[in-house]
Amino acid sequence: MPVLPTLELERTLWAGSEVVIGMDEVGRGALAGPVSVGALALRADCGEIPQHLRDSKAMTPLRRAATAPLVRAWGVAAVGHASPEEIDRLGIQVALGIAGRRALVLLHEAGVAVPAATILLDGSHDWLAPALRAPVRTTLRVKADRDCASVSGAACVAKVERDARMVEADALHPGFAWASNKGYGSAAHLAGIAALGPTPLHRRTWLRGTAGRGGAALDAEAVAAP
Repeated sequence: MPVLPTLELERTLWAGSEVVIGMDEVGRGALAGPVSVGALALRADCGEIPQHLRDSKAMTPLRRAATAPLVRAWGVAAVGHASPEEIDRLGIQVALGIAGRRALVLLHEAGVAVPAATILLDGSHDWLAPALRAPVRTTLRVKADRDCASVSGAACVAKVERDARMVEADALHPGFAWASNKGYGSAAHLAGIAALGPTPLHRRTWLRGTAGRGGAALDAEAVAAP
């Protein structure tokens, strides 16, 4: 049985902030498409966690698609993206920060008091802080995408939005099976790169050993499943 997320940590953070913003990234290990960061702002009176919400990696695509609108109705959600060109030019860590800052800007535009909030960030490394113009209170939590409902919700909406972008991109750039692999390094995707060469949506620095339109070897992170 998958672990169900709770609001246990969020409740401790609400003691010092009216708003807790859970944040998580998706698409970090893909060969093509953006890296995306979801952000979900919740207040202490947000009510019950959406019934089927859990770690997005433990949800089926259909369940994620059905749950994402419930998450958006539960709090205030936003997704920021950094492009393949930005990933190639600046590196994945900087690109993550850019995507996270864009998500927070969208929350600010939606009326969330971001500077007064506490950020709950999945993982053990704060990739967000270097991208922000002013510091914000941030709590890091390993496995927060599994254990903390605000972060589970952020990951769910980010995954659904990024997946939809890759499905749209598949129609524009056929031959890479992006509708199924979402830009990750599946066999079909690698065969497409070998046959057709990279597109503007590929992370060029993540492809190794390409010769003309020949085969590609992967950056180690790109082996991750979608």
